[in-house]
Amino acid sequence: MDIGLVGLGKMGGNMRTRLRNAGHTVVGFDRDPDLADVDSLAAMVERLPTPKVVWVMVPAGDPTRETIRQLGDLLGEGDLVVDGGNSKWTDDQQNAAMLAEKGIGFVDCGVSGGVWGLQNGYALMCGGADEQVAKVQPAFDALKPEEGGFVHAGQAAGAGHFAKMVHNGIEYAVMQAYAEGWELLEKVDLVDNVTDVFDSWRSGTVIRSWLLDLLVAAIQEDTHLDKIAGYADDSGEGRWTVEAAIDNAVPMNVIAASLFARFASRQDDSPAMKAIAAMRNQFGGHAVHTEPPKGGDVAP
Repeated sequence: MDIGLVGLGKMGGNMRTRLRNAGHTVVGFDRDPDLADVDSLAAMVERLPTPKVVWVMVPAGDPTRETIRQLGDLLGEGDLVVDGGNSKWTDDQQNAAMLAEKGIGFVDCGVSGGVWGLQNGYALMCGGADEQVAKVQPAFDALKPEEGGFVHAGQAAGAGHFAKMVHNGIEYAVMQAYAEGWELLEKVDLVDNVTDVFDSWRSGTVIRSWLLDLLVAAIQEDTHLDKIAGYADDSGEGRWTVEAAIDNAVPMNVIAASLFARFASRQDDSPAMKAIAAMRNQFGGHAVHTEPPKGGDVAP
């Protein structure tokens, strides 16, 4: 298929490559001209055959809303916009309604896989009407892993991003549990090799996971995580998950606590937050905060 792709950063750029490797034609646009195939959104749309499909991979919030608004002016009846960023599901509902007034379809798609998606494939959670999802299904098939990894979460706009939001809330909690366990093993003068203990859990145990693999990779590189500040950002989905739990009276003690732990990391240099920051860097290429060199500035 032919597809436009807006946003060619860490994930978008790799997605373009994976789509092309599968034989699809991708016209990519990015504000960085060194990454872009064309010099404007209009030029990208012009290059696409009708009906046109454009996948948006830009930061959630105003950047995504503005990009979709511009696409609404450039696309026509029967075309389709896919929001593959980390938008809040309520934004999806508004964007879908705006585009529907112009006869333009909308699909929201939560994407998980980070910087490893090019090699391993991306887990995809999409929302939207069957006929709209079908238009972009060849791209979904190219991006997902060889087995599994794709779900049409619901017919309503926002279903995919709501599913991805809950996924990320669970991710917060699992990382927090690993991190707290690592801190306790480091703290008590009893276990001689904490790294090997974590490594041993990767086979045969009920807590084995990819996140555990990534934490082991991080502590094998930096045993006590001395090079990483105990500060972990939250990108929004954890907050939205807890807000949705409150709105629907769903008890979410563990996920809420893991979100609040990230807030605590901004007050003190928490050893557990070093582990959280290390895992985020391993799976998503997220920046880590390092100590400043003498006479220099701390990394942002």
